[in-house]
Amino acid sequence: MSGFVVAIVGALFVLAGIVVDGGLALGARVRALNEAQEAARAGAQQIDLAAYRRNAEMRLDAGRARTAALAYVSATPDTATVEVSGQTVTVVVHAVQDTQILGLVGLGSIRVSGRASAAARRGITGVIR
Repeated sequence: MSGFVVAIVGALFVLAGIVVDGGLALGARVRALNEAQEAARAGAQQIDLAAYRRNAEMRLDAGRARTAALAYVSATPDTATVEVSGQTVTVVVHAVQDTQILGLVGLGSIRVSGRASAAARRGITGVIR
């Protein structure tokens, strides 16, 4: 009977770890997605002002866009990759969530990521609800 109790308690322990650490990983993924969205927006705001003032051409300054997006993420414990293509800034944020319970069975951390894109636009381009 005691072997059965040990197996059940162990299974419940692992199940509790999946619930707790799974919730923490989900929260970390949401945080990474939010950081990616905000970093992409920060990058998309870096327009080439000389071109805009000269002929109202909306064009991203790719170097400044990349720097602004990376600067936003550098204020967090996470890392990011940034790609600037045309008018669009795409940011992928990589985060590591340490486990609370599953670390006792060998899973010390969970890696998550969030991806977002933002584009430089002038004016309102659609209906806001």
